[in-house]
Amino acid sequence: MYTKIEGPVGRPLLAAHRGVCGANIPCNTLTAFDIAVRQGADIVELDVTKSSDGELFIFHPGMERIQLYFPDRLQRNTAARIRELRYVNCDCSPTELGLATLDEALELLKGRCVVNIDKFWMNPQEIAACVRRHGMQDSVLVKTNATEEDFDNVERYAPDLPFMPMVFEKDAFSERLVRRNMRYVGVEALFSTEQSELCSPAYLERMHRQGLMVWSNAIVYDYRSVLSAGHNDDISIAGREDEGWGWLIDRGFDMIQTDWLMALRQYMAAREARA
Repeated sequence: MYTKIEGPVGRPLLAAHRGVCGANIPCNTLTAFDIAVRQGADIVELDVTKSSDGELFIFHPGMERIQLYFPDRLQRNTAARIRELRYVNCDCSPTELGLATLDEALELLKGRCVVNIDKFWMNPQEIAACVRRHGMQDSVLVKTNATEEDFDNVERYAPDLPFMPMVFEKDAFSERLVRRNMRYVGVEALFSTEQSELCSPAYLERMHRQGLMVWSNAIVYDYRSVLSAGHNDDISIAGREDEGWGWLIDRGFDMIQTDWLMALRQYMAAREARA
């Protein structure tokens, strides 16, 4: 089964990648999430990892040395040890901000936006149970890779949670997923060229006819990994908004994930004023 996440009429949903961060506000913190909601995010994206003794924290695995100056993986450390850690800011100076738990993040964002839980595939059973504890089955969006094992885990542990797989270049899954016991809502489309099926008008129209949504990424996480054929935050914030954000909007994507939420909102407002 599938269940559409409702958005505003006439514009895509805006997803704040790890909240709104910069300067002395690190990403994936409660402060960054609160700023994102106050700046108008429809969706807040966050990453989840687990301590060695089973507590779920908000953090992107593998970024410990960069974001915490911590030489070990969080998964090998207890919750008590993780609570002692502090993020560094954009100048690599320590901040007062520590790591939040998934419980704390869900409680902060409950009733304020949709919460996109990334890295869901790493701890599907525990994350699904946490979402249910907060009664947020209708206001989260969980994502996994597009593998049969991940699909089976979603069906087993989270059939009640809105779900999107991350799909590269070609969608070979939607036809089957709409018939499985899961709340399949669409795909996160990752495409490197404009010739990809995932950004073609025919594909977007086909998905929309089924009530399914297509998520696009304006973010540039690594310049070597092209997520949306170069139509990204970087060219947009540097003055080529129509080629970046504008292209994604005009193509008909239902969601745009960005690191420049306020600038994207201002651009969309200016577009509407010109129309």
